[in-house]
Amino acid sequence: MTEKNQSCGCGVSENINPHERRILITVLILNGGMFFAEFGAGLLSHSTALLADSLDMLADALVYGIGLYALGRPQHWRNRAALTNGLLQLILGIGIIVEVIFKLFSNVIPQSEVMGIFAIIALVVNTISFVLLTRFRDGDINLRATWICSRNDMFANVGVLIAAVLVAYTQTGWPDIIVGLLIAGIVIYSAVKIINEARVQLRP
Repeated sequence: MTEKNQSCGCGVSENINPHERRILITVLILNGGMFFAEFGAGLLSHSTALLADSLDMLADALVYGIGLYALGRPQHWRNRAALTNGLLQLILGIGIIVEVIFKLFSNVIPQSEVMGIFAIIALVVNTISFVLLTRFRDGDINLRATWICSRNDMFANVGVLIAAVLVAYTQTGWPDIIVGLLIAGIVIYSAVKIINEARVQLRP
């Protein structure tokens, strides 16, 4: 992955020591595991915000995973990895938009209790990631970006938590839809940016 190709500003530098690599692998596992948990909860609770937040978790895991895979490989491999990452994120982001369209016609109110519980769990996971990545906050720009990305994810988790409270209070699905669309929009924006930058780097 190139230094410029980043999701939510996330990136992975080639110059990391084994301890730093272990931290990135740990954060990758946390984000990957939380994606499956949140995605399943989003489907069961009919929550767009949870589905979108799970997508954000997956986007981070992909950045770390593909970035670690590309370490030490030729530049064109890193560019192709970034392009694959961006395309997958774009597809998933569009999928969230399609899910919202169906929800608008079904008039289903998400289960606010499930939303709240998993928003809190995701916040705990991202807080752990944030603490683990704190050592990178003053280092290489790419490693520092992983810390910033983790911090931004915590804000997204708080957004889902607020949406859960508002859904319970208003007994409507609009807070969930609005927060879900905001998160999905951020992921799609990042995906398009990655794709464009990777395409530029891949040009002969």
